[in-house]
Amino acid sequence: MTEITSALHQPSVEAIQAEMIEIGKKARLASRAMAKASTQQKNTALLHMASAIRAQAEALKTTNSIDLIRARADGHDAAFIDRLTLTDKVIASMAEGLEQIIALPDPIGEMLNLRQRPTGIEVSQMRVPLGVIGIIYESRPNVTIDAAALCIKSGNATILRGGSEAIESNTALAKIIQTALEKAGLPAEGVQVVKTIDRAAVGSMITMNEYIDVIVPRGGKSLIARLMKDARVPMIKHLDGICHTYVDEFADLPKAIAVCDNAKTQRYSPCNAMETLLVHSKIGAKLLPPLCKIYLDKGVELRVCRKTKGILAQAGFEGMIRLVDATEADWHTEYLAPILSIKVVDSLDDAIKHINEYGSHHTDAIMTENHLHMNRFLKEVDSASVMVNASTRFADGFEYGLGAEIGISNDKLHARGPVGLEGLTSLKYIVKGNGSIRT
Repeated sequence: MTEITSALHQPSVEAIQAEMIEIGKKARLASRAMAKASTQQKNTALLHMASAIRAQAEALKTTNSIDLIRARADGHDAAFIDRLTLTDKVIASMAEGLEQIIALPDPIGEMLNLRQRPTGIEVSQMRVPLGVIGIIYESRPNVTIDAAALCIKSGNATILRGGSEAIESNTALAKIIQTALEKAGLPAEGVQVVKTIDRAAVGSMITMNEYIDVIVPRGGKSLIARLMKDARVPMIKHLDGICHTYVDEFADLPKAIAVCDNAKTQRYSPCNAMETLLVHSKIGAKLLPPLCKIYLDKGVELRVCRKTKGILAQAGFEGMIRLVDATEADWHTEYLAPILSIKVVDSLDDAIKHINEYGSHHTDAIMTENHLHMNRFLKEVDSASVMVNASTRFADGFEYGLGAEIGISNDKLHARGPVGLEGLTSLKYIVKGNGSIRT
């Protein structure tokens, strides 16, 4: 077992705190060099990372197999093992993702909102890095590369704390990243991977506001709920993805059926999958039978309101095994599974009220051909992404043209929605004068 546990060590809480402070100090120092790095330096580092990942593919898979042996011994399920595994396809995707980030414009130093004031001063804003970003995530080792790359390109230093299940893989990837940084003339400490698996390391990170400027958690609800409770460092996060699609009385039914099918069944586990379907009562009898047949044929369990159940009973669906009565708790639930809540509503107002009351402010969509209803929905639904005649599955940094994302935020401050390079930056005011004085 020595080789399997080589990267695992569990020092005392005091030792972990001391280790994390040292990591924080190094990150803060490195952040100054990262902030002033040229676009060429950053792209060079990313290019070296991509080359090394391809060249070391077999070694990475061998190292990853140690994590996989441990995960299977610990009884993790097939879905978990799948997320943890570095296949040839995943490794190639990591390298391609780096090349895509290289092709993105460098946001740092961009000048915005230039204006001349009557006093003679010139006021503008410059895009700058946030500083040190702490990223806490779980079992996907490819996140190590994605997160590091976005932080490097946006001029930030980063501290990465991956899940204990991927410690061997993450440690190997950290060596690739740090070597690439040094080859580009940047400090290796610009990206550091926390090697201890003890949860005390997370506790330290979320309270180190003198060294870490923002935390980005990527994980399940229990992790994020804990961070929300204990963190002193600001976070870019989302807790739930309770996404809705409302099919309006003026919807094009073939469009609505295709989009609602895709929003739920294209993939069940992402946070942008639809969890609640709202249908206007005037078109329920036309829409629900054919759409629900698609869901049931695909093995989706339907949790339905009384009106929905009545419509489906008339259409011969009564007694279906996967057709159950919805409870109040269902409207609050992010299933991340082949389960869908359905409710019939009597108006656009009812739909908007339901979404704003039960939604998680992540992504919500309307199917309609009525421009007045469309515009009201866009203005009145309080979510990070609001869509018209499109699947909620499009709520993704790549699909939005950001190239990549570090996560999705349903917060309202700083970053909202998919967080790409610009979400990892801030703005500072630049004021130029010519001996200007205020009178």
